[in-house]
Amino acid sequence: MKNIGRDMNHYLDQNHRREKYADIISRVKNDPDVRRFLYTNRNELEPDAFSKGIAKLYEFFNEKEKIAKHEDNFAPGYFPRLIVNNHLIDVSYEPQPAKVAADAAAAKAALVDAAHMPKDFRNARLDNLDTAGREDALGAAMKFVNAYVANPKEYHQGFYLTGDYGIGKTYLLGAMANELAGYQIPTLILHVPTFSVEMRDAINSNTVLKRIRQVEGVPVLVFDDIGGETASPWFRDDVLGVILQYRMQERLPTFFSSNVTMQNLQENMSIGRDGQDDSLKSNRIMARIKFLAREIEVRGKDRREEIARRSTE
Repeated sequence: MKNIGRDMNHYLDQNHRREKYADIISRVKNDPDVRRFLYTNRNELEPDAFSKGIAKLYEFFNEKEKIAKHEDNFAPGYFPRLIVNNHLIDVSYEPQPAKVAADAAAAKAALVDAAHMPKDFRNARLDNLDTAGREDALGAAMKFVNAYVANPKEYHQGFYLTGDYGIGKTYLLGAMANELAGYQIPTLILHVPTFSVEMRDAINSNTVLKRIRQVEGVPVLVFDDIGGETASPWFRDDVLGVILQYRMQERLPTFFSSNVTMQNLQENMSIGRDGQDDSLKSNRIMARIKFLAREIEVRGKDRREEIARRSTE
């Protein structure tokens, strides 16, 4: 914190304005907040606390005026408050309501790690969803949130949302994640096609295992658009399989969204290198997915088309 008293004396000495010192003292002393503080704490302050604390009183007065005039101040987002410190006058800074609200919103948003997700996803709410065709999925999401919040140490099975492109599967899962964030429960949402590319890049930097460790143990994990990634036996077995195995063993809530059914996903994953049949490995992956999640079909209108239509009206 800069020395307000030293700056004030420098200002007075260098600019030959010491004659205004008395006026400044008078304005500070007659400030309603200063008067109230001095009267309220008169029995706690030393007899010469005013003269010893003039720099602090000026700091309080000056910063308060800047805030009132919407000027740049010493601690943006914070309001000065006079306090008694060892029987002398001091200044502390408390966050303004807008600052408190902004910090709370930022902390809540940080609980949902959702890179590569649409912007409207971050404002998704379960109570704002169009329920037509989504009744089962919405009911499952609400039931999960209530059950997990009530008993976070118990195992709660996730769900696998399947349905056409654009009908709101990811949006619903994002709404659920935002709801959980309100209870300080973090969620990681992975866009699987993007994640698979990132993991292949991680081979060059030798950080594959590190990235897997970062993902596998998060409290709530969502695999978004699984089945949309380029077929890769390595990603299936050494990345996805490892993460799913860990979460199955640790009984960690895991969710999926996909444009294909579980049956179709199993068939797609059964294609190995050079077209060989990898049904055994595919079955192993799907056994983990089915343990972690139950399949729910989502219907409804294409949300993207609806949003585009509204934007042109």
